[in-house]
Amino acid sequence: MSDYQLIERTPTIEEYRELRRLSGLSGKSEAAAARGLPNTIHAVVIEHAGEAIGMGRVIGDGGTAYQVTDIAVLEAHRGKGLGKRIVAALVDWLKANAPPTAYVSLIADGPAKALYAQYGFAETAPKSVGMYLWLK
Repeated sequence: MSDYQLIERTPTIEEYRELRRLSGLSGKSEAAAARGLPNTIHAVVIEHAGEAIGMGRVIGDGGTAYQVTDIAVLEAHRGKGLGKRIVAALVDWLKANAPPTAYVSLIADGPAKALYAQYGFAETAPKSVGMYLWLK
């Protein structure tokens, strides 16, 4: 794993858009990324040979609510525990920096819920359910 470096930083607009696109996440416009990324509370990027191949971010209000988002690892680098390294780094940061009463949430796509469960995340259903609104 020494070929991979986990760096605490926000991905660039180009890295962000490319990692989302190539890892199967929904696309984001350049304008949306340019507007949103500076509001990142904490982020990590995994680099391999000087290239960003994975990322994860924490967003929110910095006090009461946080959301883990944009967890992405390029397919060629999957199966090496890199997603675990990203989530672990974000959770460690949250434990060290978020107030104890903060609510930390995420949306788990498909089997990713097993990854997040390893770090203490629990399904909210049936007490509550995640919902979304696309502003297309």
